[in-house]
Amino acid sequence: MRAILVLVPVVIVTLVGIPLQWLSIRLKLPSRRWIPVLYHRFLLRMIGTRIRVVGAVTATRPLILVSNHVSWLDIPVLGALAPLGFVAKSEVASWAGVGLLARLQRTVFVDRNSRSATGRVNREIAERLAEGDPVVLFAEGTSSDGNRVLPFRSALLGATRQAFGEGPPASVQPLAIAYVGFGGIPMGRPRRPQVAWYGDMDLAPHLFALLRRGAVDVEVHVGAPVEASERKAITLAAERASRAMLAGALTGRTRAAQGS
Repeated sequence: MRAILVLVPVVIVTLVGIPLQWLSIRLKLPSRRWIPVLYHRFLLRMIGTRIRVVGAVTATRPLILVSNHVSWLDIPVLGALAPLGFVAKSEVASWAGVGLLARLQRTVFVDRNSRSATGRVNREIAERLAEGDPVVLFAEGTSSDGNRVLPFRSALLGATRQAFGEGPPASVQPLAIAYVGFGGIPMGRPRRPQVAWYGDMDLAPHLFALLRRGAVDVEVHVGAPVEASERKAITLAAERASRAMLAGALTGRTRAAQGS
């Protein structure tokens, strides 16, 4: 019953928002940046997701936010914070419903098996960065069970950073998304995969299970911009920062240090 009560208003708002966002993109209206933010905030409110942000995104532009990846829920969690774009694998574009919403979010789709698509992808990423909005890259290239950070892929970060072309290289700032509780109660390592969406999990059953549960507590930790300039050094520094922030969030060390 709870899942239905959540889905009905979400579907209604989605059907209203799709043509508004499509028109905003076509006409290049300022609303194209903020409609997704408001939509994600509404979605999280309906699900019952509560976000705590630790740290702050730098004002430096162009900017790439490099994050770990745990669940489909990562998209609305980050998308609710501010106008930004995403880089996603090309398969997402063909997913029913999800692909359309991703396009309206102005996501850049990357076909890892097509070298000929590199120029198009670079132009799209450069356009997002030139607009002044950060671009989010899930540098692991896949999602995890939420208890760890997988190795970041330097090729993904290097290609995204170089896409800005002749302008100054984009700054890189690491993030860590940590799912820490259900309704204020710590979920612990065994229960964290109930939020995580990874491996060969089907989306629909996972979505409905999470909607029935609701009240998810998530922390978004924002690290300092990476100072290194070489691709592999940047990737390794961002990976280490994300891993350290995730560990601090999951063990409660960060909250204890801040007295909260």
